[in-house]
Amino acid sequence: METTSRAVAQASAAEDGRQVPFGRRTVDGYLSAPFPWYGLDEAFTGRRWLMQVGTAADGAVEHGSIGHGDEPSVRSEYTAQTGQDAKERFAVAVTVAANPVRRSADGTGTMEATSVSSAAWLAGVGLLSFTWPGQMDHSLRDDWLEQQTETAWVLADDLDGPDWSTLSLPVDGVPTPFRYRESEFGWVLAGSTRAGVHVGAYGRGMSAYGLGFAVVKDITAYTAA
Repeated sequence: METTSRAVAQASAAEDGRQVPFGRRTVDGYLSAPFPWYGLDEAFTGRRWLMQVGTAADGAVEHGSIGHGDEPSVRSEYTAQTGQDAKERFAVAVTVAANPVRRSADGTGTMEATSVSSAAWLAGVGLLSFTWPGQMDHSLRDDWLEQQTETAWVLADDLDGPDWSTLSLPVDGVPTPFRYRESEFGWVLAGSTRAGVHVGAYGRGMSAYGLGFAVVKDITAYTAA
């Protein structure tokens, strides 16, 4: 999945003030997905909005993100320590199609299977895309992101390691185990559903412990945010 390049591009756009408002993102990609989307359940009554989808080489939608709460902005190390942006509260749900190992679109190779680790990595990279080390020169931003993205992958590949804890949250009303970790910039979690998809999430300012997830009944409703 071409997640690294998208995260770098998204972060750079946010840094330069050119990021496309989430409410203007198209619903077309979400509608073409062959799997159900997950968001926070009805207990969350705040704003909901579309972010973006990720596609394979043949254009098939493989994953995507849906936001809840405040639109996240790039957060620096300084504000993380002082709490200057404590009023920013958001949670992003990442849905990943549960795919087995399969042939690539051109038939020349295979594509890796997706797993809970895939959802954990996408969520970790998503949180990184809104993080900025305040003492770092802007010219080093992309290098920092690539290094942290690699770290996020290492962490996601070891969900039974000491960096993760277990958290039970409702998914479609059924208690479901998730792997969970926190950092100075927010939290990340990931698990699987009975609907054949993996769900990751990340956020800050909003406790993960009180969240629940459910299938989105009408994805087009998110465009009205």
